[in-house]
Amino acid sequence: MKSTRTGWGLLTPTLIILGITGILPFIYVIYVGFFDWNVFAAQKGLHFTWANNYRRLVFDPDFLGALWRTLLFTFWTVTSELILGFALAQSLTREFPGKGFFRTVHALPLMVAPIAVGATWRLLTIPGLGLLPTYLNWWFGIDYRIGNFANQAFLTVILMDIWHWTPFVTLTLLAGLTTIPKEPLEQALVDGANRWQVFRYLTIPMMMPVILTTVFIRIMDALRIVDEVWMLTGGGPGDATRFIGLHIWRVVFPKTDYGYGSATSLLTLYFTLVLCWLLFIAIGQNSKQGNSS
Repeated sequence: MKSTRTGWGLLTPTLIILGITGILPFIYVIYVGFFDWNVFAAQKGLHFTWANNYRRLVFDPDFLGALWRTLLFTFWTVTSELILGFALAQSLTREFPGKGFFRTVHALPLMVAPIAVGATWRLLTIPGLGLLPTYLNWWFGIDYRIGNFANQAFLTVILMDIWHWTPFVTLTLLAGLTTIPKEPLEQALVDGANRWQVFRYLTIPMMMPVILTTVFIRIMDALRIVDEVWMLTGGGPGDATRFIGLHIWRVVFPKTDYGYGSATSLLTLYFTLVLCWLLFIAIGQNSKQGNSS
């Protein structure tokens, strides 16, 4: 009992800080989401509107467009990072010259702040000065201007995110690969299984908890990306890279529509939780089918 009281006593300051900085603001966002609150409106103050903000979201083309672009961005980035990260993690389980140096250099993007990543890629993409426009025009004759072409801007944002976060996926998957017992893999090879069968029926099922955790983290990060995109494109050209995070920022700050912005944030959080839950169920069912086969 004494040790229990001591433990709770040590945890109390942390719980108080979390409650003040996390729980109370979250409850306040839920509260504001049911009000119409715009500091520049004719009627000042909070005006209770029931669920009107959430009804607006369903028919808001700006929100729906931002949601669709965010989903596309999340799918391509997370899928690409998972494939590249798994391939790099598999290669790092083997010995080769310069392995330590490669691991160090590969992890460097993780040490760069997101705002600095966006600023760096902005310098790389300046027409006439950046490396990407210069060499793409020189080698392939491509007129690379992310400020004018929506597809180029969207693709550049995806490449920037892959460059920034693939090392994270690689390191987490590498940590999981190093914990896998080698005996079942070696026994399967002795019994006549090829490397693809070993990877498909042994490595993937044993790595599924690590893969699932990594995918969850990356999905949640990708759905709320703001800093890098804001520095690189500002959400443009037009609305080509205006994702949910930037949409919420524009609703809350330039338009000062706090009630609608709060409702948008809560709906995005709910959508993220549902998406991760569905992914968890799908991966769990595939894992059970793989184990039964």
